[in-house]
Amino acid sequence: MKIYWNKETNSKNIIGKRVKELRTEHHLSQKALAEQLQLCGYDFNDLTVLRIEQGTRFVPDYEVVAIADFFKVSLEYLMGRTDKR
Repeated sequence: MKIYWNKETNSKNIIGKRVKELRTEHHLSQKALAEQLQLCGYDFNDLTVLRIEQGTRFVPDYEVVAIADFFKVSLEYLMGRTDKR
């Protein structure tokens, strides 16, 4: 298994920027987003969201899907492959 790590930006994921944009657009704090994802059955807390947004945490595929589903955006949008939500 290859884990993504962009050494130029020192980021361990590619979704952090979009997660932060979506979270702020929905007027959610990091804690509120984590609580909503917990209600969906995922193990998130505010520190998890912070680390995803900062790029200091690897995000497993099932969490990427959970975040995309929560915000009702495509995986391609969340991963920065398209600007079409």
